[in-house]
Amino acid sequence: MKKTLTLSAAAIAAALALAGCSAGSDAGSPATGSMPGMSPGSSGMPSSAAPATTAAASAEFNDADAMFAQMMIPHHAQAVEMSEIMLKKENIPAPVTDLATKIKAAQGPEIEKMTGWLESWGQPTQAPTDMSSDHSMSGMMGEEDLAQLEAAEGTEAAKLFLTQMIAHHEGAVEMAKTETTDGKNADAVQLSKDIVSAQEAEIQEMKDLLATL
Repeated sequence: MKKTLTLSAAAIAAALALAGCSAGSDAGSPATGSMPGMSPGSSGMPSSAAPATTAAASAEFNDADAMFAQMMIPHHAQAVEMSEIMLKKENIPAPVTDLATKIKAAQGPEIEKMTGWLESWGQPTQAPTDMSSDHSMSGMMGEEDLAQLEAAEGTEAAKLFLTQMIAHHEGAVEMAKTETTDGKNADAVQLSKDIVSAQEAEIQEMKDLLATL
């Protein structure tokens, strides 16, 4: 069931639709319109060194950070899409709908956060075509997989969702671990660690749920 696909136009469109509303709020945070550490009307002496240091650190990034965000945005967007498919269905076991709700609630804001970073770094919110062709996203579902999930009902749908999402989460964990090793931006590296921790726990939760169906 585990798939490996390059970035698709549909995934990018979904990601940007989810992130577009509030991405700008994050985008402005790393940069300011005044000199670091200076307050209006000051005599020229920095009021505090800490804000300047924090701003400088948040602005530092490398290619691994940018690629992590560019690839994880559509990856997260598909997880949200899969969760929304499940939440529209009837007769789904409550633990499965609860999990779908949790995934949607967690990954939507992370899309917004990563979109804001890319915009603040002056980077495109999707990977350039030449780079995306060389970097695949592990765990992504194909159109046929999503169509099967749409068509499934009841317990069959629950089982399919859990099976697909386990593979999807495994792909996200793989991508996040790469960022943990190769990334430079402190916020991005921390998010990658958070993704590994949260999604490895959810993988085990889904395996346990699958065994009960």
